[in-house]
Amino acid sequence: MSGGGTETPVGCEAAPGGGGKKRDSLGTTGSPAHLIIKDLGEIHSRLLDHRPVIQGETRYFVKEFEEKRGLREMRVLENLKNMIHETNEHTLPTCGETMRESLDQVLQRLQAATDSVCRLQQREQERKKIHNDHLLASEKQQIIQWEEFMKGQHSKQAAVDEEHRRAVGRLREQYTEMEKDLAKFSTF
Repeated sequence: MSGGGTETPVGCEAAPGGGGKKRDSLGTTGSPAHLIIKDLGEIHSRLLDHRPVIQGETRYFVKEFEEKRGLREMRVLENLKNMIHETNEHTLPTCGETMRESLDQVLQRLQAATDSVCRLQQREQERKKIHNDHLLASEKQQIIQWEEFMKGQHSKQAAVDEEHRRAVGRLREQYTEMEKDLAKFSTF
């Protein structure tokens, strides 16, 4: 667009008092400005207007999850709810009762085992006490026997010492006599 006057944007009028005329109006079909606006509208709707795409995705989502699957997820959730209800109402109380009965039996057996262990410990302590008493009595008896043995040894030692002293005395007498006899024979 070239000319000697001021140019105004497409679709706008010249400012009042400017002396310009109206340019191409939007009402004319086939004008280049109209084609550009139409192309811009299409570009805008394709690039920036996402409503048709979103509507298509929404329809696909609804069709996929409601129509095709036939509320399968709802049935699965309903089955899970029923299973949980059955478990809470019947299975858990039955398991709890069975567990209590079993625990009662286990506790009774444990108590019996504890009592048996206590009796065994008591018997073992009594056996150890008897054994220790027997050892103490045996030790005392051995001490008494040892003391008697040592007294006997002292008396035997005294007897042996006395006999040794007498034997030494006899031997001295015998040697003294032998020396006398030897002295008699050596003086000849």
